[in-house]
Amino acid sequence: MSYDTNYLKDSVIFITGGTGSFGKAAVKMLLNLSPAKIIIYSRDELKQHDMARTFNQPCTRYMIGDVRDLGRLTRAMEGADFVIHAAAMKQVPTCEYNPIEAIRTNIEGTKNVILAARQNAVEAAVLLSSDKACAPLNLYGATKMVAEKLFIHGHVYSSGHYPFLSVVRYGNVVGSRGSVIPIFQQQAAHGVLKVTDPNMTRFWITLEEAVTFVFLTLGMSTGREIHVPKLPAMRIIDLASAIAPDADIEIIGRRPGEKLHELLIAPGETYRTAEMEKYFIILPDDPKRIGKYQAHLTQREQYSSDDPYRWLSSEELKEMI
Repeated sequence: MSYDTNYLKDSVIFITGGTGSFGKAAVKMLLNLSPAKIIIYSRDELKQHDMARTFNQPCTRYMIGDVRDLGRLTRAMEGADFVIHAAAMKQVPTCEYNPIEAIRTNIEGTKNVILAARQNAVEAAVLLSSDKACAPLNLYGATKMVAEKLFIHGHVYSSGHYPFLSVVRYGNVVGSRGSVIPIFQQQAAHGVLKVTDPNMTRFWITLEEAVTFVFLTLGMSTGREIHVPKLPAMRIIDLASAIAPDADIEIIGRRPGEKLHELLIAPGETYRTAEMEKYFIILPDDPKRIGKYQAHLTQREQYSSDDPYRWLSSEELKEMI
Protein backbone atom coordinates (compact mmCIF):
# COMPACT_ATOMS: atom_id res chain seq x y z
CA MET A 1 0.00 0.00 0.00
CA SER A 2 1.48 3.32 -1.04
CA TYR A 3 1.29 6.27 1.32
CA ASP A 4 2.74 9.75 1.77
CA THR A 5 4.91 10.19 4.85
CA ASN A 6 6.18 13.69 4.11
CA TYR A 7 3.99 15.01 6.92
CA LEU A 8 6.13 13.09 9.44
CA LYS A 9 9.38 14.78 8.43
CA ASP A 10 10.59 17.16 11.16
CA SER A 11 7.53 16.26 13.26
CA VAL A 12 7.33 15.08 16.86
CA ILE A 13 5.60 11.70 17.20
CA PHE A 14 4.42 10.44 20.59
CA ILE A 15 3.75 6.70 20.97
CA THR A 16 1.99 5.28 24.03
CA GLY A 17 2.90 1.67 24.75
CA GLY A 18 5.96 2.42 22.66
CA THR A 19 8.00 -0.56 23.87
CA GLY A 20 5.47 -3.11 22.60
CA SER A 21 5.62 -5.01 19.32
CA PHE A 22 3.89 -2.26 17.39
CA GLY A 23 5.95 0.50 18.98
CA LYS A 24 9.25 -1.14 18.09
CA ALA A 25 8.19 -1.65 14.48
CA ALA A 26 6.87 1.92 14.26
CA VAL A 27 10.09 3.43 15.64
CA LYS A 28 12.18 1.37 13.22
CA MET A 29 10.19 2.75 10.28
CA LEU A 30 10.02 6.30 11.66
CA LEU A 31 13.80 6.54 11.94
CA ASN A 32 13.93 6.38 8.13
CA LEU A 33 11.49 9.29 7.79
CA SER A 34 13.59 12.05 9.42
CA PRO A 35 11.30 13.02 12.33
CA ALA A 36 12.37 15.76 14.71
CA LYS A 37 11.66 13.57 17.73
CA ILE A 38 10.09 10.22 18.63
CA ILE A 39 8.81 9.98 22.21
CA ILE A 40 8.47 6.38 23.42
CA TYR A 41 6.13 6.40 26.41
CA SER A 42 5.64 3.26 28.51
CA ARG A 43 5.71 2.05 32.10
CA ASP A 44 8.37 -0.70 31.91
CA GLU A 45 11.88 0.62 32.50
CA LEU A 46 13.54 -2.68 31.54
CA LYS A 47 11.80 -2.75 28.15
CA GLN A 48 12.83 0.87 27.61
CA HIS A 49 16.41 0.04 28.54
CA ASP A 50 16.48 -2.92 26.15
CA MET A 51 14.81 -0.97 23.34
CA ALA A 52 17.21 1.96 23.74
CA ARG A 53 20.11 -0.40 23.05
CA THR A 54 18.64 -0.97 19.58
CA PHE A 55 17.07 2.42 18.89
CA ASN A 56 19.28 5.04 20.53
CA GLN A 57 19.29 7.92 18.05
CA PRO A 58 19.45 11.68 18.74
CA CYS A 59 15.73 11.96 17.93
CA THR A 60 14.54 9.20 20.30
CA ARG A 61 13.29 9.99 23.79
CA TYR A 62 12.27 7.37 26.35
CA MET A 63 9.79 8.48 29.00
CA ILE A 64 8.50 6.35 31.85
CA GLY A 65 4.81 6.81 32.55
CA ASP A 66 1.37 5.24 32.54
CA VAL A 67 -1.62 6.31 30.46
CA ARG A 68 -3.62 6.09 33.69
CA ASP A 69 -1.68 9.10 35.01
CA LEU A 70 -3.12 12.16 33.24
CA GLY A 71 -0.65 14.63 34.75
CA ARG A 72 2.43 12.71 33.71
CA LEU A 73 0.94 11.89 30.30
CA THR A 74 0.12 15.54 29.59
CA ARG A 75 3.61 16.67 30.58
CA ALA A 76 5.33 13.96 28.53
CA MET A 77 3.24 14.82 25.45
CA GLU A 78 4.31 18.48 25.38
CA GLY A 79 5.42 19.53 21.89
CA ALA A 80 3.98 16.48 20.13
CA ASP A 81 2.50 16.92 16.65
CA PHE A 82 1.09 13.41 16.27
CA VAL A 83 0.05 10.74 18.77
CA ILE A 84 -0.21 6.98 18.21
CA HIS A 85 -2.10 5.37 21.09
CA ALA A 86 -0.90 1.77 21.23
CA ALA A 87 -0.90 1.20 25.01
CA ALA A 88 -3.42 -1.41 26.12
CA MET A 89 -4.03 -4.55 28.12
CA LYS A 90 -4.79 -6.95 25.29
CA GLN A 91 -4.53 -10.51 26.60
CA VAL A 92 -8.11 -11.81 26.66
CA PRO A 93 -7.73 -14.11 29.73
CA THR A 94 -5.83 -11.42 31.67
CA CYS A 95 -8.56 -8.86 31.01
CA GLU A 96 -11.26 -11.33 32.04
CA TYR A 97 -9.46 -12.08 35.33
CA ASN A 98 -8.54 -8.43 36.03
CA PRO A 99 -11.53 -6.47 34.71
CA ILE A 100 -11.00 -3.28 36.71
CA GLU A 101 -7.37 -3.06 35.61
CA ALA A 102 -8.41 -3.55 31.97
CA ILE A 103 -10.98 -0.77 32.30
CA ARG A 104 -8.48 1.59 33.93
CA THR A 105 -5.90 1.09 31.17
CA ASN A 106 -8.00 0.61 28.03
CA ILE A 107 -10.84 3.02 28.78
CA GLU A 108 -9.65 5.54 31.35
CA GLY A 109 -6.19 5.56 29.76
CA THR A 110 -7.72 6.32 26.37
CA LYS A 111 -9.73 9.18 27.87
CA ASN A 112 -6.50 10.57 29.29
CA VAL A 113 -4.76 10.38 25.92
CA ILE A 114 -7.58 12.45 24.38
CA LEU A 115 -7.42 15.05 27.16
CA ALA A 116 -3.62 15.28 26.99
CA ALA A 117 -3.72 15.61 23.20
CA ARG A 118 -6.19 18.48 23.47
CA GLN A 119 -4.21 20.18 26.22
CA ASN A 120 -1.09 20.06 24.03
CA ALA A 121 -2.86 21.10 20.78
CA VAL A 122 -1.75 17.92 19.02
CA GLU A 123 -2.49 17.94 15.30
CA ALA A 124 -3.80 14.37 15.03
CA ALA A 125 -4.06 11.21 17.11
CA VAL A 126 -4.93 7.65 16.17
CA LEU A 127 -6.11 4.79 18.39
CA LEU A 128 -5.04 1.24 17.65
CA SER A 129 -8.10 -0.98 17.96
CA SER A 130 -8.95 -4.60 17.22
CA ASP A 131 -11.46 -6.77 15.40
CA LYS A 132 -12.48 -7.90 18.89
CA ALA A 133 -14.00 -4.43 19.43
CA CYS A 134 -16.57 -5.20 16.74
CA ALA A 135 -19.65 -6.81 18.32
CA PRO A 136 -17.52 -7.80 21.35
CA LEU A 137 -17.97 -10.99 23.35
CA ASN A 138 -15.14 -10.58 25.86
CA LEU A 139 -14.04 -7.78 28.18
CA TYR A 140 -10.99 -6.89 26.11
CA GLY A 141 -13.20 -6.35 23.07
CA ALA A 142 -15.71 -4.38 25.14
CA THR A 143 -13.02 -2.03 26.48
CA LYS A 144 -11.71 -1.47 22.95
CA MET A 145 -15.23 -0.76 21.73
CA VAL A 146 -15.60 1.94 24.40
CA ALA A 147 -12.14 3.29 23.56
CA GLU A 148 -13.24 3.61 19.93
CA LYS A 149 -16.36 5.52 21.00
CA LEU A 150 -14.23 7.88 23.10
CA PHE A 151 -11.98 8.67 20.14
CA ILE A 152 -14.81 9.04 17.64
CA HIS A 153 -16.71 11.41 19.93
CA GLY A 154 -13.65 12.99 21.57
CA HIS A 155 -14.31 16.40 20.04
CA VAL A 156 -17.02 17.01 22.67
CA TYR A 157 -14.33 17.48 25.31
CA SER A 158 -13.19 20.82 23.94
CA SER A 159 -14.21 23.86 21.97
CA GLY A 160 -11.89 25.65 19.59
CA HIS A 161 -8.75 23.78 18.50
CA TYR A 162 -8.82 20.03 18.76
CA PRO A 163 -6.79 17.29 17.08
CA PHE A 164 -8.15 15.01 14.40
CA LEU A 165 -9.03 11.84 16.33
CA SER A 166 -9.38 8.61 14.37
CA VAL A 167 -9.23 4.85 14.87
CA VAL A 168 -7.47 2.00 13.10
CA ARG A 169 -9.20 -1.36 13.51
CA TYR A 170 -7.37 -4.47 12.29
CA GLY A 171 -7.00 -8.18 12.99
CA ASN A 172 -4.40 -10.48 14.54
CA VAL A 173 -0.81 -9.30 14.11
CA VAL A 174 1.71 -11.90 12.96
CA GLY A 175 4.44 -12.38 15.56
CA SER A 176 3.12 -9.89 18.13
CA ARG A 177 3.10 -10.72 21.81
CA GLY A 178 0.28 -13.17 22.46
CA SER A 179 0.29 -14.45 18.89
CA VAL A 180 -0.68 -18.10 18.45
CA ILE A 181 2.38 -18.77 16.28
CA PRO A 182 4.96 -19.10 19.10
CA ILE A 183 2.44 -21.15 21.09
CA PHE A 184 2.04 -23.61 18.21
CA GLN A 185 5.81 -23.70 17.71
CA GLN A 186 6.34 -24.66 21.35
CA GLN A 187 3.63 -27.32 21.15
CA ALA A 188 5.13 -28.71 17.94
CA ALA A 189 8.17 -29.87 19.90
CA HIS A 190 5.84 -32.29 21.73
CA GLY A 191 4.11 -33.49 18.57
CA VAL A 192 0.60 -32.26 19.47
CA LEU A 193 -0.96 -28.90 18.59
CA LYS A 194 -4.01 -27.78 20.57
CA VAL A 195 -6.64 -26.14 18.37
CA THR A 196 -9.80 -24.64 19.83
CA ASP A 197 -12.11 -25.26 16.85
CA PRO A 198 -11.29 -26.70 13.39
CA ASN A 199 -13.55 -24.13 11.72
CA MET A 200 -12.21 -21.05 13.51
CA THR A 201 -11.00 -18.23 11.23
CA ARG A 202 -9.00 -15.08 11.88
CA PHE A 203 -7.89 -11.96 10.01
CA TRP A 204 -4.14 -11.68 9.61
CA ILE A 205 -1.80 -8.68 9.22
CA THR A 206 1.97 -8.28 9.54
CA LEU A 207 3.52 -5.71 11.85
CA GLU A 208 4.94 -3.77 8.92
CA GLU A 209 1.53 -3.64 7.24
CA ALA A 210 -0.08 -2.49 10.48
CA VAL A 211 2.44 0.33 10.95
CA THR A 212 2.11 1.41 7.32
CA PHE A 213 -1.67 1.56 7.62
CA VAL A 214 -1.50 3.57 10.85
CA PHE A 215 0.80 6.12 9.16
CA LEU A 216 -1.63 6.30 6.25
CA THR A 217 -4.56 6.92 8.59
CA LEU A 218 -2.69 9.48 10.68
CA GLY A 219 -1.86 11.47 7.57
CA MET A 220 -5.18 11.43 5.74
CA SER A 221 -7.92 11.24 8.38
CA THR A 222 -10.18 14.23 8.94
CA GLY A 223 -11.29 12.85 12.29
CA ARG A 224 -14.15 10.78 13.72
CA GLU A 225 -13.42 7.87 11.36
CA ILE A 226 -12.57 4.18 11.81
CA HIS A 227 -10.15 2.96 9.18
CA VAL A 228 -10.17 -0.76 8.37
CA PRO A 229 -7.63 -2.39 6.03
CA LYS A 230 -8.76 -5.11 3.64
CA LEU A 231 -7.06 -8.13 5.14
CA PRO A 232 -6.54 -11.76 4.23
CA ALA A 233 -7.79 -14.43 6.61
CA MET A 234 -6.93 -18.02 7.46
CA ARG A 235 -8.30 -20.99 9.33
CA ILE A 236 -6.47 -21.65 12.58
CA ILE A 237 -6.21 -25.33 11.73
CA ASP A 238 -4.47 -24.47 8.43
CA LEU A 239 -1.97 -22.36 10.36
CA ALA A 240 -1.34 -25.28 12.71
CA SER A 241 -0.73 -27.58 9.74
CA ALA A 242 1.64 -25.07 8.14
CA ILE A 243 3.69 -24.83 11.36
CA ALA A 244 3.83 -28.58 12.10
CA PRO A 245 2.43 -30.68 9.23
CA ASP A 246 3.34 -33.93 10.94
CA ALA A 247 1.97 -33.10 14.38
CA ASP A 248 -1.29 -34.45 15.76
CA ILE A 249 -4.18 -32.01 16.28
CA GLU A 250 -6.09 -31.97 19.56
CA ILE A 251 -9.41 -30.08 19.51
CA ILE A 252 -9.87 -28.46 22.93
CA GLY A 253 -12.94 -26.24 22.38
CA ARG A 254 -13.36 -22.49 22.38
CA ARG A 255 -12.39 -20.43 25.41
CA PRO A 256 -14.92 -18.15 27.14
CA GLY A 257 -15.58 -15.05 25.06
CA GLU A 258 -13.85 -16.45 21.99
CA LYS A 259 -15.61 -16.09 18.63
CA LEU A 260 -15.63 -18.65 15.86
CA HIS A 261 -15.15 -15.85 13.31
CA GLU A 262 -14.08 -12.24 13.88
CA LEU A 263 -15.72 -9.13 12.45
CA LEU A 264 -13.94 -6.02 11.25
CA ILE A 265 -17.18 -4.33 10.20
CA ALA A 266 -20.47 -5.17 11.91
CA PRO A 267 -23.83 -5.26 10.08
CA GLY A 268 -24.95 -2.08 11.86
CA GLU A 269 -21.93 -0.16 10.53
CA THR A 270 -22.09 -0.96 6.82
CA TYR A 271 -24.64 1.71 5.87
CA ARG A 272 -22.01 4.35 6.72
CA THR A 273 -18.95 2.49 5.44
CA ALA A 274 -17.07 3.66 2.35
CA GLU A 275 -15.17 0.97 0.45
CA MET A 276 -11.91 1.98 -1.21
CA GLU A 277 -9.54 -0.21 -3.19
CA LYS A 278 -7.50 -1.45 -0.23
CA TYR A 279 -9.37 -0.26 2.86
CA PHE A 280 -12.71 0.77 4.34
CA ILE A 281 -13.66 3.96 6.19
CA ILE A 282 -16.44 3.69 8.77
CA LEU A 283 -17.81 7.22 8.82
CA PRO A 284 -19.37 9.04 11.78
CA ASP A 285 -23.15 8.84 11.89
CA ASP A 286 -23.44 12.23 10.21
CA PRO A 287 -25.56 12.60 7.03
CA LYS A 288 -23.21 15.24 5.62
CA ARG A 289 -20.12 13.07 6.03
CA ILE A 290 -21.90 9.99 4.70
CA GLY A 291 -23.24 11.96 1.73
CA LYS A 292 -19.74 12.98 0.64
CA TYR A 293 -18.89 9.28 0.21
CA GLN A 294 -22.21 8.27 -1.37
CA ALA A 295 -20.57 6.86 -4.50
CA HIS A 296 -18.24 4.70 -2.41
CA LEU A 297 -20.63 3.23 0.15
CA THR A 298 -20.12 -0.52 0.44
CA GLN A 299 -22.66 -3.12 -0.58
CA ARG A 300 -21.37 -5.62 1.98
CA GLU A 301 -23.62 -6.74 4.82
CA GLN A 302 -20.59 -7.16 7.10
CA TYR A 303 -16.87 -7.90 6.90
CA SER A 304 -16.10 -11.21 8.59
CA SER A 305 -13.05 -13.49 8.71
CA ASP A 306 -15.11 -16.29 7.16
CA ASP A 307 -15.75 -14.01 4.15
CA PRO A 308 -12.52 -12.02 3.82
CA TYR A 309 -10.83 -9.97 1.14
CA ARG A 310 -8.88 -13.14 0.30
CA TRP A 311 -7.69 -16.39 1.91
CA LEU A 312 -4.04 -17.01 2.73
CA SER A 313 -2.55 -20.00 0.95
CA SER A 314 -0.44 -22.64 2.71
CA GLU A 315 2.65 -21.22 1.01
CA GLU A 316 1.88 -17.71 2.29
CA LEU A 317 1.32 -18.99 5.82
CA LYS A 318 4.64 -20.85 5.77
CA GLU A 319 6.41 -17.72 4.51
CA MET A 320 4.92 -15.62 7.31
CA ILE A 321 5.97 -18.17 9.90
